[in-house]
Amino acid sequence: MAEAMDRSTVLLAGGGTGGHLYPGIAVAEALRRIAPELHPVFLCTRKEIDRVILEPTGFEFVPQPVVPWKKSIGGTLRFAMGLRETWELDRRVIRERKPAAVLGLGGYAAGLAVRMAAGKKIPTALINPDVVPGAANKMLFKRVDAVCCQFDQTADYVDPSLRGKLKVTGCPIRSDIRTLPPRTEAAQRLGLDPRTHTLVVTGASLGAQTVNEAVLTMLGQITLRGWQILHLSGRDHAASVRAGYRELPAQAVVIDFTPAMADIWAVADLAISRSGASSCAELTACGVPSILLPYPFHKDMHQRANAQVLVDAGAAILVDDEKDRVSNAKRLQAVIEPLLYDADKRRAMSEAAKKLGKSEAAENVAQLIRDMAASSR
Repeated sequence: MAEAMDRSTVLLAGGGTGGHLYPGIAVAEALRRIAPELHPVFLCTRKEIDRVILEPTGFEFVPQPVVPWKKSIGGTLRFAMGLRETWELDRRVIRERKPAAVLGLGGYAAGLAVRMAAGKKIPTALINPDVVPGAANKMLFKRVDAVCCQFDQTADYVDPSLRGKLKVTGCPIRSDIRTLPPRTEAAQRLGLDPRTHTLVVTGASLGAQTVNEAVLTMLGQITLRGWQILHLSGRDHAASVRAGYRELPAQAVVIDFTPAMADIWAVADLAISRSGASSCAELTACGVPSILLPYPFHKDMHQRANAQVLVDAGAAILVDDEKDRVSNAKRLQAVIEPLLYDADKRRAMSEAAKKLGKSEAAENVAQLIRDMAASSR
């Protein structure tokens, strides 16, 4: 702690999902390399997933009591209480640490710290990795100094007066994902046959029930020849997914959660995935052809907008999640069966994905933060 206090602090505010935390971790890793004079500290949430993701990194983190608002009397009371406690916590952290810069990672856990820092004239920036800015980010656009975007198309969703703040840096991904391990070694660690094609199924860090159900139902209708499945189920869904595979002839390995996504993408020949910003960033950086089922429960359908960028580039196929396992399985089967046995098509999709990828995104954002911190000093 003494060493940390001798260096300038950079606060990275956000959490609650891997999609918010992993870009922040990538930036913190880049700061370690290019700006060792800066000490990254995460202001995350109290969700278990935050501890699971952050603890192995060795980065300091401070859980905030803030919770998302839910439309009920109890939900409103919990939100108000968490907001008040988080305001007091963030004020104390900013007063004691005197951060040189604050980076918002998106979501409800980023807003208070970024807003408070901006009000104190501390340099602030946001990571906005989705095409369509989220509600929390939108409220902060006027207050921050810069907004780091993954896609050029984000400018279409931003007031013209604010477009000058947009920096198309890419969405930061961790350094291990940018340099994938050998397929044979990754397959051995995962319990897979490196000589067999691998279909990766993932609903991101928390898993996705409708994706899990669609894939299991679809696999009951087809016969896989020369393919094995690596299914990232999410911790809450692992038991039911494993039970589902016991009823199928498919060769499958089910993992509830892993931070070692480099191994996953090293063996992936095709992916069925949600289209969250981090998933899109990893798929494109690693050149993985994909079938994307955007999360269907967001009002702004921002994952669909992310997916459309990959589809337009020829890197992915979009299947709308209709929230019904039978309908989803039917639509999924129609696109996956020809793709499984068309190596040329998968190769073309892989090349298109690589052209979209911005593997240097973490360094781009870290350099921005370093420059901001230097100006504040």
